Amino acid sequence: MKKLVLPLSLMVPVLVFSQTKKKDTMKTTDIEEVVFQKKVAGSTKDITNVKISAKDAKNVASISGGIEGIIKTLPSVNSNTELSSQYMVRGGNYDENLIYINDIEIYRPFLIRNSQQEGLSMINPDMVSTVNFSAGGFEARYGDKMSSALNIYYREPQKFELSGEGSLMGGRLTAGFASGKKDEDGNKKFTALFSGRYRNMNLILNTLKEDTDFNPVYMDFQTYMNYHITPKLSLSFIGYYSKNDYEMIPRERSVDFGSLQRPMNLTVFYNGREDDKYKNMMGTVSANYKPSDKWKFTLDAFSYQNREREYYSIGSSYILQTFDPVTGDPVTSYDAGGQIEHARNDLFVRTYGTQFRARFSPNVNTDFEVGFKYEKENLKDLTNEWKLIDSAGYSMPRPIDDPRIGDYSDLELAYRIAGNNHIEPTRMSAYVQYSQKFFWGASKVFVNAGARVSNWSFNKETIFSPRVQFAIKPDWDSDMLFKLSGGVYYQSPFYKEIKDLDGNFNSNIKSQRSIQAILANDYEFYMYDRPFKLTTEAYYKKMDNLIPYYMDNVRIRYSGQNNAKGYAYGIDTRLYGEFVPGVDSWLSASYARVYENIDGRGDIPRPTDQRFRFAMFYQDYMPQFPKMKVNLTLTYAMGLPTGAPVLTDPYMYQKTLPAYKRVDLGLSYAFIEPKEKKSAYGFWGNFEELTLGVQVFNAFNIRNTVANQWISDSSTNMAYPVPVRLTGRFFNVKLEFRIK
Repeated sequence: MKKLVLPLSLMVPVLVFSQTKKKDTMKTTDIEEVVFQKKVAGSTKDITNVKISAKDAKNVASISGGIEGIIKTLPSVNSNTELSSQYMVRGGNYDENLIYINDIEIYRPFLIRNSQQEGLSMINPDMVSTVNFSAGGFEARYGDKMSSALNIYYREPQKFELSGEGSLMGGRLTAGFASGKKDEDGNKKFTALFSGRYRNMNLILNTLKEDTDFNPVYMDFQTYMNYHITPKLSLSFIGYYSKNDYEMIPRERSVDFGSLQRPMNLTVFYNGREDDKYKNMMGTVSANYKPSDKWKFTLDAFSYQNREREYYSIGSSYILQTFDPVTGDPVTSYDAGGQIEHARNDLFVRTYGTQFRARFSPNVNTDFEVGFKYEKENLKDLTNEWKLIDSAGYSMPRPIDDPRIGDYSDLELAYRIAGNNHIEPTRMSAYVQYSQKFFWGASKVFVNAGARVSNWSFNKETIFSPRVQFAIKPDWDSDMLFKLSGGVYYQSPFYKEIKDLDGNFNSNIKSQRSIQAILANDYEFYMYDRPFKLTTEAYYKKMDNLIPYYMDNVRIRYSGQNNAKGYAYGIDTRLYGEFVPGVDSWLSASYARVYENIDGRGDIPRPTDQRFRFAMFYQDYMPQFPKMKVNLTLTYAMGLPTGAPVLTDPYMYQKTLPAYKRVDLGLSYAFIEPKEKKSAYGFWGNFEELTLGVQVFNAFNIRNTVANQWISDSSTNMAYPVPVRLTGRFFNVKLEFRIK
């Protein structure tokens, strides 16, 4: 099999400004469409968007989910856990990313404490037609978040279809049908798509090397229906229901850590259990009216409800022991202690509202767009969470100078968060934007300018967010596109940001602000008669009104105060193309830094300070046996500075986690492919696709660390970071089919 080997120097674009111009310049009085790059299905005019193939996202070997799993291979995206579908973008945290399905903003669960409790991603890869992702500098029509925007569009089936998957982790079943004659746009009168998924992560969580009884059960159901009343008027409905139950009964855990000179072991015995439940429901009705090619109107009515319960009471006792580095025998000095973690947290979130959008396109190169959104929110939060730490019979953080001498000071909990909050605010927002494509001499130019304004009644704040995009494609022999985008981006507060460390809602909280500038270059070329695209982006963000936060695994705990400012900068590059003929792969590399200054005490790295990261998504097949296919995802990311104890002074504790390294591999054999002629008869002739696959998660069995558990030693008054490690190697077998 012939492989394509590329030198590392191709990862850095050479921007040659002294290009030879083409002799022919376009001189015409007719209005013709200005095309910057090859048009593909589901294309968008947002120049910051990266289009991701829905087929690639479905095939990727990923525990967290197909769409998010492949997004994590992009250079600007980071994640240090495979158990969560959440991700961080360019120094932002998990809460700073917008997610849309058919232009309707969706929400993630809020009370997640550990990534394995999260459950299924709301995005169902079986229903997706188009995936557009922007890592910053996005248009004004997107909402108020500081990092990224992911816009998913669900597809309409063209005829009856039935597809499914069964694996060791669960299964899914998707059915679709279409009825009626096609209109002038190729749409059937009525189309419907239904999909249900079930997943149990017990086998994967058993690779954590803990004596724990896991029973994580996740299920959801989604539907997408369209009724085309006339070629100009259509109605659509998206419905979603999910139920995630996470039950855990820990029994024993043993961790070896330390160094060769001082090996250590922590053995923990548990008593108690954790029982979490998450229920999410969403419904959206949309009316689309297109009276002509120039006008388009959309009216959406949406409702979302989230009910979360996080209950756990877990007591633990531990033995901390050191060993002789030569003989391996335990030494006599050791420490014993324990802790109790307790929570009774309930959250109820209900949002409903409507939004209206209108677009006017006087010609193929010009767009005017306006939109308005009204949203009513209902948040009920009951929090009762505390932690007691005991070391050698003495409650921590009670000071211990000498355990033999009595101490009559008050006993204290390590922390306690308690709150009873109920608010019913309203949120209103509006935007306007203008986009234009035109020729500047022989060069093609694109401009998008817009602004959005929003108001939240809870903190009585009104924010104004101007945004602009500019792109130019010089008339050079080399196919290059230069892009500049930026503006003022706010992180509009919601449940997490307004809740302080005591558990109360702060009505004086303000939106965090980020002023962004992004310079990018796209270079398309052919090598070995195959298409490639090299994208490079450099960015800078200046941020103020920041709310400091702590990262507890994938949970974000905000301080509830706008008492910090900061900045972020970095450079991303991605080489995309056909490394193997006929299939797309890419290499990604990035370097990013993000700092904050809390109360004027000086710059320190934020908990999401990424530094260097490299990722790869690679697809291949055997030329002699093209039905045998393979896909591989590889990730290397330097450790995040989130290894310090939670709720401690970040200026006193700066502990960086080890680097995150992981390789996932997917192997499959297609017994029946969609494009081949049906040579089978009888029952097998009904199948359009039948594939058997094997997935190897964490192929090299690398034990990554997601956080540290800090254990105190009363004899020395020291605290030791004990790594909380992620999953090991796991083999999954899956069978996929499609009937049409």
